[in-house]
Amino acid sequence: MSVIWSKTALTAQGWQRDVAVTLDGQGRIARVATGQPPQGERVDILLPAPANAHSHAFQRAMAAMTEARGAHGRDSFWTWRQLMFRFLDRLTPAHVEAITAFVQMEMLEAGFAANVEFHYLHHQPGGEPYAEIAEMSARIAAAARLTGIGLTLLPVHYRHGGCDGRALGPGQVRFGTDPDGFARLHEAAGKALAGLPGDTRLGVAPHSLRAVGPGDLPAIVALAGDGPVHMHLAEQVAEVEEVQAAWGLRPVEWLLENADIDEQWCLIHCTWMLPHETRALALTGAVAGLCPITESNLGDGIFDGVRWLAAGGRIAIGSDSNIRITLTEEARTLEYSQRLRDRSRAALATPEHSAGRRIFEAAVHGGAQAAGRGGAGIAAGNWADLLALDGDAVDLQNRAGDAILDGFIFAGDGSMVSRVWAAGRALVRDGRHVRREEIRAGYLRAMAELGRAL
Repeated sequence: MSVIWSKTALTAQGWQRDVAVTLDGQGRIARVATGQPPQGERVDILLPAPANAHSHAFQRAMAAMTEARGAHGRDSFWTWRQLMFRFLDRLTPAHVEAITAFVQMEMLEAGFAANVEFHYLHHQPGGEPYAEIAEMSARIAAAARLTGIGLTLLPVHYRHGGCDGRALGPGQVRFGTDPDGFARLHEAAGKALAGLPGDTRLGVAPHSLRAVGPGDLPAIVALAGDGPVHMHLAEQVAEVEEVQAAWGLRPVEWLLENADIDEQWCLIHCTWMLPHETRALALTGAVAGLCPITESNLGDGIFDGVRWLAAGGRIAIGSDSNIRITLTEEARTLEYSQRLRDRSRAALATPEHSAGRRIFEAAVHGGAQAAGRGGAGIAAGNWADLLALDGDAVDLQNRAGDAILDGFIFAGDGSMVSRVWAAGRALVRDGRHVRREEIRAGYLRAMAELGRAL
């Protein structure tokens, strides 16, 4: 047993003072007691730490490399995707392991306790499987072993280049799986997770309706067992139009009519939904996996967060392309996008809770659901996913209650994060990962090799 004591903590019962959180030997919270004298490890402000619900780790290595306008005169998500396909053909398993470890370290230092890795880079350049079919999954597991982050691995099934069933193009062939091959890969990925901590989870990710096709979906979902099921949905206008032209329904409409969507599911982006789709999908209990920085960077559009939350919808936050890994900026960008669209303020606030509190708690609970981590928050029985803020930070001085989260999200940044625990594992101290220098050195070596290859 170990104890973390905080002057102020956001517990499952709300804001509390002089809180002692007792951790058991398996990484769970054994007891939460208020009004306690200082004891154990002492921090200023203790919060539940959310899961980062959507990541393509390898894309971190191309951050800010696609910000110039191409010769064609207009750039979009689709032109960015072609650049990404060319980039990833340079990546080796060793590169992916080093990049993933760096991404996971940055997530922890930002205040995330877990990484949900939407993993589709399976094969060698040209599409041939590695000798060990789950070689790349094993590299992600190795990165988590080094960083200590809570890992939910989602191997991706990616069969077609579009709704017409066309073959995968250059770059995409590294993702390609047929249903039988994916079943073998998924089984091997599960074995690659052996030896990781008890909070590690395995799920599945049918990439998108255009890449999977209606016939494959039931068998792929069945492989998840009780693990999470994630899918990109309605991210781009062109995708919506393609699905509607091929199958007679918009993506959200088609999925609701043809799959049993429930709390096991996390639908990523959901940027282009009509109001009736937003309300209907929210009622299923599925999580909307939002990545506001990437959605801004790629020009995806603005999620209908006001309507979604009003309908009781659940959200989680991810960093997707990992161009910036920052909990505060993701939450801030989500709120500000709603304000810009509606010309409003405090768009996601309620009479009971500020915008910062509502977004943060929604991300904590939705992130745990999306990651398959069970209950969330500072309460007995939950994983000890915790973050501590530095009470001496300028924008946290003399703040109490929800104003703490508003200072963190709207005035602050990751420099306020002093400590992070993932299932009780103490991984960030004084704002830095305990193995930062080792992980950073590995990333820089990988980037130097990639720089010579590009």
